[in-house]
Amino acid sequence: MRISQIAGFFLLFSIFANITPAVAQDTWSLKRCVDYAMEHSITVKQQEVQKRLAELTLQQSRLSMIPSFNSNVSAWYSDGRIASIQDNAYINQSVFNASGQLNMSGDLFNWFSKQNLIAANRYDVASNGFLLQKARNDLAFNVATAFLQILLKNEQVKVNEVQVKQTLSNLDNTKKLVIAGSVPESNQADLEAQLATDSTSLVTAKNDVILAILQMKAYLNLSFEIPFVPEIPENISSLPMTPLAEMAPEMVYSAALTTYPLVKSDELRIKGAYRSYRSAVGQLFPSLSLTGGLSTSYANNFYGMDGKLIPFNKQLDNTFGKNIGLSLKIPLFNGYQQRTAVSKAKVNVYNMELTRDLDNQKLRQDIYTAHANAVAALQKYNASATGVMAAQKAYDFATKRFNIGLMNTIDYITTQTRLFKAQIDKVSAQYDYIFKMKLLEFYRDQRISL
Repeated sequence: MRISQIAGFFLLFSIFANITPAVAQDTWSLKRCVDYAMEHSITVKQQEVQKRLAELTLQQSRLSMIPSFNSNVSAWYSDGRIASIQDNAYINQSVFNASGQLNMSGDLFNWFSKQNLIAANRYDVASNGFLLQKARNDLAFNVATAFLQILLKNEQVKVNEVQVKQTLSNLDNTKKLVIAGSVPESNQADLEAQLATDSTSLVTAKNDVILAILQMKAYLNLSFEIPFVPEIPENISSLPMTPLAEMAPEMVYSAALTTYPLVKSDELRIKGAYRSYRSAVGQLFPSLSLTGGLSTSYANNFYGMDGKLIPFNKQLDNTFGKNIGLSLKIPLFNGYQQRTAVSKAKVNVYNMELTRDLDNQKLRQDIYTAHANAVAALQKYNASATGVMAAQKAYDFATKRFNIGLMNTIDYITTQTRLFKAQIDKVSAQYDYIFKMKLLEFYRDQRISL
C-alpha cells in the first residue's frame, strides 16, 4: 500500500469521525456538569452517609439522658412431686407460675460525662458536615478540571486538523509541480509521508478527546453510552480570572484558613476530642442513679386458708409490690481500664492537633506550589505566544520559497513541523495557565467557575 493511500485512509477516518447529526445536540455546560455530579457522585453520597451516621450517634447520646424503662414477663410450668401447702405432704402436682416486673433506672449525676459525650458527638456532626462540603468542593474542582481538559483536547484537534489541511494543500501543489517537472518526485513522497504522520496525530488527538470525556463521565457517574457534548466557550481567553499580581500565596493562604472546609473540620474534631476526654474523666468519679420498679405474680397452686385457689386478679393484687432506691456506683479498681481510657482520650486530643497542623502545613505548601506553577505557566504561555508568531513568520517565508522551488521538501516540512509544535505548545500553555489560576482561586474562595 502506497504512503499516499495510508494518508488518505487516516484523512477519511478523521473526516467521518467529525460528522455529526443534523439534529440539535444536547450540550453540557460546566454548571450542568457540576450539578449533575453533586446529585449522582458516589463519593459525595458516601460522605452523606458518614454525616448521617454521626447524626444518629448524636441522637442516641441525647436519648441516653432519658431514664430507661424495662418490663419483664415470665411464665414457667413444672410437674412432679412437691410439698403440699396445706399439710406439707408430698403429692404429685402440676404447677403454673407467672410473674411480671417493670423497672426504671436513670442517672441523677455522673459528673457531666454524658453531657460531654453529647457535646463531642455534636462537634463530630458539624465536622462531618464540613467534610461533606469538602467532598462537594473537591468534586466541583475535579469536574472543572476535566471540563478544561476536554476543551484543551478539542483545541488540539483543531490545530491537528489545520496541520493536515496545510500538508494536504502542499501535497496537491507539489503533485502539480512534479507533473510539470519543476520539482523531483521525492518531494511528493516526503509530503505523503508527512501527511501520514499528521493524520496519525489527528487520530490520536481525537482519541484523547474521547479519553477526556470518559474521565468526565466517571466524575459525573454518567453512563458511558450517553452522549456528552461540552458547551465550549466562544473565547477561552476571555474567561474571568483574577490577576496573578492579586494572588500572593500568603494572602491566598490567609483566605483559605477561613474558607477551606478541612481547616474548619479539623478545629471541630479537636473540640470534639477534648469533650470526649472530659467525658472519660467523668467516668472516674462516683455516679448516682435512681432506680424503681413494680412487680406481681400468679401461681395455680396458691390456696387460701379455706383451701380454695386464690383467684387470678386477687393474686395479682396480693403480690403487687413497689420499690424505689438510690444507687451510688463508686469505681475502685477495674484493671486500670478507665484511667487508660482517659489517657488515650488525652493523647487523641494531641493527635487531632497534630493532624490540624499537618493539614494546614500541606495547605500552605500546596498554595505556594500552585502560585509558583502559575507564574511559570504564565511565562511559558507568553514565550509560546512569541514562538508561534516567529514560527508563523518563518513558515510564511518558507512557503513562498518552497512554491518557487528555492527550498527542499525536508527543510520545508521541518519549518511546518516547528509551527505545528509551537501552536500545540501555545494551546497547552494557555490551558495550563488557566488551570493553575483556577486552582489558586479555588484555594482562596472554594469556588470554581469558567
